[in-house]
Amino acid sequence: MNFPSNLRYTKDHEWVLLEGNTATIGITEFAQRELGDIVFVDIPTVGKSLEAEDVFGTVEAVKTVSDLFLPVAGTINEINPELDGSPELVNQEPYGDGWMVKMTVNNPADVANLLSAEAYQALVGE
Repeated sequence: MNFPSNLRYTKDHEWVLLEGNTATIGITEFAQRELGDIVFVDIPTVGKSLEAEDVFGTVEAVKTVSDLFLPVAGTINEINPELDGSPELVNQEPYGDGWMVKMTVNNPADVANLLSAEAYQALVGE
């Protein structure tokens, strides 16, 4: 399983790539494997300012629907437009074309408090 070291992770299986005060967020390879085939991604929060751990959307797999939790406080600016017609990108490329949202982070230092790749790998037992 892949745990890119340039990302930070949450206990809820989201990943964060911080570039300046913009964060790209998706779900981890572990999460997409646990969910199975993803058939729909619903993120109705563009333009909204949310707190860390607020639900920013849902991901629907064949057998379940799972909430998506925002790793850090900020404003959702963009949803991955490719997910509308191709939600399977989350399964195929969870750290690439399967990203979910881009957001402006209120405090970029908060990202440093998330899990490192090593800590996340230990959390999921891989």
